[in-house]
Formats: sequence, C-alpha cells, structure tokens
Amino acid sequence: MVYFVRTPWWVSKWLYPEYIWRMPADEKKIYLSFDDGPHPEATIFALDQLKQYQAKATFFCIGKNAAEYPDIYKRILLEDHAVGNHTHDHLNGRKSKDAIYFENIATASRYIDSTLFRPPYGRITRFQAKYAREKLGLNIIMWTVLSGDFDVNKTPEKCWENVKKFAQNGSIVVFHDSTKAMERMIFALPETLKYFSEKGFIFEKLPVSFVQKNMITGK
Repeated sequence: MVYFVRTPWWVSKWLYPEYIWRMPADEKKIYLSFDDGPHPEATIFALDQLKQYQAKATFFCIGKNAAEYPDIYKRILLEDHAVGNHTHDHLNGRKSKDAIYFENIATASRYIDSTLFRPPYGRITRFQAKYAREKLGLNIIMWTVLSGDFDVNKTPEKCWENVKKFAQNGSIVVFHDSTKAMERMIFALPETLKYFSEKGFIFEKLPVSFVQKNMITGK
C-alpha cells in the first residue's frame, strides 16, 4: 500500500488547489478528523478521548452507518463536533459512474446534514469534484497528515509517530473510527491528544462554511 503520510506541497498547490488540504497556520490549532463512522466501539472511544481534553473534531460519516447508529451520530453533534458527508456506501469516485456517485452522496445527505465532503480513499474525478462544489454546494475536504491507522501493516506506534512528526499549526489530521483501524487508532489518538495539548495546541473542528480566500487550498 503506497500513500503519502504528509500531503506534498505540489499535490495541494499544483494538482488539486481547489480542495481544502489544511487550515490557516497562524495559530496553534490542529484539526482532527475521523472517517468511516459512526462505529459502536471506535467512535465511542474517540468521543470519550476528545471529551477528556475538551477537544473538538470533525467526523466524516458514511450514510449507512449514520442510519444504523443514530444515537452515536446524535452524540457527535450534541458534543459540538462537526460532521461531514463521506458518501452512503464508501464509494470510490474514480471507480463509480457519475450518476451513481452523486446519488450516493445525496442518499447520505438524508442522514448527514453538512456542507463538508470527504471522498472515500481521497478518490474523486475532477468532474465529480466540480459538480459537488458548484451544484451540491459542498466543500471538498482532504488532509495534511494521514495517521495511517487504516494500514494493517503499520504498528500503532508508527501511526502515532506519523502524526507527531508531521502535524503542525493548521494541519488537518486523519484518523479512522472503524473496525479495521481501531487497534491503531486507540493507541495513536490518546498519544496525539496528550502530546499536542502539552505543547499548547488547541483541537478544533472544521468550520461548516468556508470563505475560500481565507482558507489554505493551495492557491
């Protein structure tokens, strides 16, 4: 499995500058995000950990999971975290017909009320992204740092090391609240919260709406 732990500058500035890759870096803030929930164990663990540090995060939810676990989804909102659309069935945009992909996003939106959208696997065509932004009013949210907790070949310690090494002011960091990632996430997340809190960082959720000129999109 080959992927960038830290998004290279040429990806965010040259290839896909229209996506949101990080937030302004003028304050000591980190933007934690979680993909693939809600999950009856992993999401609960993440919420409990965030609560200990009064930290906020953004949960990119799969529609069918939000429908299956409505109480957990409600808890995310009640504890003042942000939510985002992650499609209804975790579709890979580059492997999906456009009409099916857009319908899947629309189905998820019945359960997830948000203008934030993260394409599963980070895979989306330029046409799909343009349509999502201009026709559906969605902001395409990517990331600055991948913890790598989805990678079964990575140790929990390596996932924490990835975050510790690369996260900085304005970073959007990705964890996963899923069965597959849970073993690594439950180690790396507490370490992240403890270490960066002691360094004076605040953990913020992503804003619901973006004023593009104020966001770092690579432009």
